[in-house]
Amino acid sequence: MVLQAEEGGLTTSSVRVLVATAVPAERDAVARAFTGEALTVTAVGVGPALAAAATATALTTAALEGAPYDLVVSAGIGGGFQPEAPLGSLVVADEITVADLGAETADGFVPVTGLGFGTVTHRPPESLVRDIADATGARTGAVLTVSTVTGTAERAAELRSRHPRALAEGMEGFGVAEAAALHRLPVLEIRAVSNPVGPRDRAAWRIGDALTALAEGFGKLAPVLESWKQHDQ
Repeated sequence: MVLQAEEGGLTTSSVRVLVATAVPAERDAVARAFTGEALTVTAVGVGPALAAAATATALTTAALEGAPYDLVVSAGIGGGFQPEAPLGSLVVADEITVADLGAETADGFVPVTGLGFGTVTHRPPESLVRDIADATGARTGAVLTVSTVTGTAERAAELRSRHPRALAEGMEGFGVAEAAALHRLPVLEIRAVSNPVGPRDRAAWRIGDALTALAEGFGKLAPVLESWKQHDQ
């Protein structure tokens, strides 16, 4: 398998991949997985809006240059719902769902789709999710995108009530997925768990362990991407 340097992406002999992280520390963790290879990953910023804008810009630029991507990956660390996604574990999304896009009503939260607009969920390719989970030992489930990180037990319980399959939450996945969808590209989200979803306790965070898990996970992805079959897009 040949990996080549590309601004904002990884090129394989068969699949070109754009990896979008929020911050440089995550970008560097992913890049460490490809020691000896000149891989560049794009840090698109924090939050769904900035992530969507920066990812769309990167995809458009590549397309205009005649070298479009085949797959987009949102990658980084995030909160894990306990006990299903313990600290230091890896989660690959089989659905990427925005959890707080909608309206609060007297009867509870109504997602934007309930208001007659847009979408709230993107689904990655099933076979690719399965193969990545097999290769990395990652757990599979819903990864939630939030604009405000969960900081209370009550909020965590509410999210789990509405999304019982949720394993993790982050702030960029849905934005990256929206950009990918506009370009009709498949998308993945991979999160390494750095903290529990719930009361905000920085002493309990394990950012270093999560970044290590992220790097180790990506180190096992090259064969999976090489053998990925385009028919599942």
